Amino acid sequence: MLQDEIVEEIHRIREEYSRSFNHDLKAIFADLLHQQAQSGREVVRLSPKRDTKRWSRRARDLDEKPTQG
Repeated sequence: MLQDEIVEEIHRIREEYSRSFNHDLKAIFADLLHQQAQSGREVVRLSPKRDTKRWSRRARDLDEKPTQG
């Protein structure tokens, strides 16, 4: 399998970052929120889409009853 040095570097950096928080997801999340707040960049919050289904189309098809047409 081909190894991409850029992907390898990303994996290494991600592992180092995670290790710096003892792999604690809550601490990582808190740090990311802190970085976001300190960045000064505008954060755009989109409203949730209406009528969005969590299930795949195939799963919905299995649940739907045939329509008479």
